[in-house]
Amino acid sequence: MKKHLLFAAAFSFSVAAVPAAKTIQLPPDGAQLKASPLPGYVKAQGNCVACHSAEYMLYQPPTAARPYWDAMVKRMKAVFKAPIDDADMPEIVDYLVKTYGNEQGK
Repeated sequence: MKKHLLFAAAFSFSVAAVPAAKTIQLPPDGAQLKASPLPGYVKAQGNCVACHSAEYMLYQPPTAARPYWDAMVKRMKAVFKAPIDDADMPEIVDYLVKTYGNEQGK
């Protein structure tokens, strides 16, 4: 009988020690992705800003060429494990370089 009481006491202690779920509320984004008819715009909305603010794009050099943006998208997937479909990557890069990089207005 003592074994059962000891187990019950240990079990109830371990259940009580489980921390409550925490929630956080992030501040609103200060920037939004620049709207575009390019297919990569919708894909960037679904992939890029799911992890970071659109403001991140504004910090990139406006002279950045296509290889820079290609490397950035690949880095997000490889290093930060962004769930970007390989088939979507070229369209996202195209949107980024034409919207934020050295192909703006082309």
